[in-house]
Amino acid sequence: MAGQSFDMIVIGAGPGGYVAAIRGAQLGLSVAIVEREHLGGICLNWGCIPTKALLRSAEVFHLMHRAKEFGLKADGIGYDLDAVVKRSRGVAKQLSSGVAHLMKKNKITVVMGAATLTGKGKVAVETEKGSEELTAKAIIVATGARARELPGLEADGDCVWTYKHALLPPHMPKELLVIGSGAIGIEFASFYNTLGAKTTVVEVMDRILPVEDAEISAFAKKSFAKQGMQILERATVKKLDRAKGKVTAHIEIGGKVETRVFDTVISAVGIVGNVENLGLEALGVRIDRSHVVTDEYCRTGVEGLFAIGDIAGAPWLAHKASHEGVMVAELIAGKHPHPIKPNSIAGCTYCQPQVASVGLTEEKAKAAGHAVKVGRFPFIGNGKAIALGEAEGLVKTVFDAKTGELLGAHMVGAEVTELIQGYVIGRQLETTEADLMAAVFPHPTLSEMMHESVLDAYGRVIHL
Repeated sequence: MAGQSFDMIVIGAGPGGYVAAIRGAQLGLSVAIVEREHLGGICLNWGCIPTKALLRSAEVFHLMHRAKEFGLKADGIGYDLDAVVKRSRGVAKQLSSGVAHLMKKNKITVVMGAATLTGKGKVAVETEKGSEELTAKAIIVATGARARELPGLEADGDCVWTYKHALLPPHMPKELLVIGSGAIGIEFASFYNTLGAKTTVVEVMDRILPVEDAEISAFAKKSFAKQGMQILERATVKKLDRAKGKVTAHIEIGGKVETRVFDTVISAVGIVGNVENLGLEALGVRIDRSHVVTDEYCRTGVEGLFAIGDIAGAPWLAHKASHEGVMVAELIAGKHPHPIKPNSIAGCTYCQPQVASVGLTEEKAKAAGHAVKVGRFPFIGNGKAIALGEAEGLVKTVFDAKTGELLGAHMVGAEVTELIQGYVIGRQLETTEADLMAAVFPHPTLSEMMHESVLDAYGRVIHL
């Protein structure tokens, strides 16, 4: 394969890279994809997918405890952590082999190994068999990111874990500390808390889930506290003293440092881009705080070189990476795709209750100079939510008071990660409040709350 030439080479086979490769192949380009570890990347193997499988087990376990509420009987309720993890790994493996099948089906050349850019349009790959050189007119860097490790809080895989250890736990935590309350931290806190770990979450910002609307964060916090989780906001873990089977955390709250003892710590303090050893700097690519600087079309400023997904910065979401992959493949093939609007990308967190949002929070809308109309509708007013036994939640919509533009939508409660897409499509179609009010939502569904929240913003709510 030495010196093989392609129209397009993709470095990294996560949800950005493998999707870019497929779209390129669909458009008639000859495509090679280089991957050093697993097809499907972090998302399929160590991220989105296996965590959702774990959280589903926790959700079923939680429901089993509520059997009596539904007129059902369940005795001797328990779990087998190894079996829960085994199911999660099986789900990940199924999807990873699905990606291998898609590569084959689309006639994409897969090269397993570590890639380095050796010059314009040139990639050297260190494989098990030695070094191979590939060339292409266009190269997409989609190498993703990894867990950020703070000094003194480094993972050891024994008592201090990253997300990877938390997916393959060496033991079931009894006293768990989760550092960071973004999506990853809160999902693991939710999973282990539901299975019975006494869980404490420490967040440096003034509220948990800090990228969400303040009202939604507050609602989620109340719900987590009800489930027995302890939440410490405006708090910092200064250091960890490790001993056999225990970790003493020094936590600064309100200017005072206190110590607390845990048997397990999960560090979820953000991510850093995988930019090292790729030869990016030598080509003149700008890197800012471990992320490649690109324009709205993911161009790096070096001709024929693109960067997509987590390595190209926030929002760090698989669906953003995939969409960028499609956009860049179309650009390379001479098409004219639209750039991606980060504000129209939904974020989903699969804790219990779920959290989902798209667009501007109320605070950000006001800060951007919008006069706003805000609508809210609680789950308790929805027939389907009550029938499901999920009457805890809230849907919130933010509109521009002058134009009726839907600026943002924010939700907390059962299945909101599925509901959010309605508002995403609404924003994509540049919908106004009038369109949303005129749409007929089916009954009985949770989606009716989306309608009612819009009506509420304009003083027309029916069931409240």
